[in-house]
Amino acid sequence: MNQKITNVVWEHSLINRQHREKLNGHKSFVLWFTGLSGSGKSTLAHSVEKKLYERGCRTFVLDGDNVRHGLSSNLSFSEDDRKENIRRIGEAAKLMTEAGIITLTAFISPFRADREMVRALFPSGKFIEVYCSASLKVREGRDPKGLYKKARAGEIKNYTGIDSPYEMPINPEVSVATGTDELDLCVEQVLNNLAYAGLISS
Repeated sequence: MNQKITNVVWEHSLINRQHREKLNGHKSFVLWFTGLSGSGKSTLAHSVEKKLYERGCRTFVLDGDNVRHGLSSNLSFSEDDRKENIRRIGEAAKLMTEAGIITLTAFISPFRADREMVRALFPSGKFIEVYCSASLKVREGRDPKGLYKKARAGEIKNYTGIDSPYEMPINPEVSVATGTDELDLCVEQVLNNLAYAGLISS
């Protein structure tokens, strides 16, 4: 078991987040897209990023599969490793937010406690939870890898939404019906929320 390192100190920068936000001309924050596999998290996150980019915002998307190629390549899909994966993403998003970047993340992140752990890393108003909801029928129709089918057949264990739970957000900043609403409407809903919160210009 790894022991927590104690002989380190935080090195404070001469340039802080407020300086970087001023230079960029916009605030930095994290948009945390959560929902079951096939609910449209990645599609919505990248579409929102495109609109923000077109407004001149500095952005970056942290996507589940992409992160598994590098930052979390040594982790399995056990409950403990899923928790560690979310912890790493939260810390990475925090650093990017401090760099003045609008960070968008697309992860199932099935457990409320893990999402709240990440929320606690950010100042109030800097963590925007976006819940993407879609029916099982819709999600299975968006499953080119056939993972739901394999999970039902018992070929995949601990698959979220089949034999592993997903805990819906209780009070997300944004709740989007990605299973029924058109993508453009979902994007507009997220952007309108950001404008209402004063995070981007209307």
